[in-house]
Amino acid sequence: MEAEVIGLANEVDFSITALFWRATITVKLVMLMLIAASIWGWAIIIQKFINYRIARREAAEFDRAFWSGEPLDELYETIGSDPKGSARRIFAAGMSEWRRSHKEDGQLIAGATARIDRSMDVAIAKEDGKLTYGLGFLATVGATAPFIGLFGTVWGIKHAFEEIAIAQNTNLAVVAPGIAEALVATALGLLAAIPAVIFYNKLSADADRITSGYEAFADEFSTILSRQLDA
Repeated sequence: MEAEVIGLANEVDFSITALFWRATITVKLVMLMLIAASIWGWAIIIQKFINYRIARREAAEFDRAFWSGEPLDELYETIGSDPKGSARRIFAAGMSEWRRSHKEDGQLIAGATARIDRSMDVAIAKEDGKLTYGLGFLATVGATAPFIGLFGTVWGIKHAFEEIAIAQNTNLAVVAPGIAEALVATALGLLAAIPAVIFYNKLSADADRITSGYEAFADEFSTILSRQLDA
């Protein structure tokens, strides 16, 4: 009897592909959903690493230009009012408001410093939104994928027990395939969730550091303009 059970178990294909095709429609949909979420999550992760590297390089290049001693008006004319690069756009927002705050006779309109600060704050908020766009999806996958996979497992086990009841056979060769199919859903849920949580924390910290750099630059730039106003 034992040899017969082992022989039946050996005839069953336990590859991931075979387990998927033997699963019920509900479990297949759960698996496909988790696979799609995992692929989408990795696409976001890779894109964010590329974007953050570009943002850091662009900020470093602009920082060197800003502190090179070149007059701010000339630097603004060089990069234009709508430049490429987050740091440049923040600088352009401040300089644009600085120029708009001058009257025709050269005098400054009251409240120029506050308006310049607000303009740069708005520009920083927009850049921060671009940096963090997509991270919410990673957080959602990290929080929900294990439960979605668990749902698929529970449904698959329910179906497996129904088949056992119909066959009226509790041999391992009958029980194992259904349980294996169900557990694949949980494995896929964890496979999607673990990288999503790890890289969400990593990328969120990186985005915060980049945004902090923008805020520090805006404070330094505002200080320089304030000194010019006082002079």
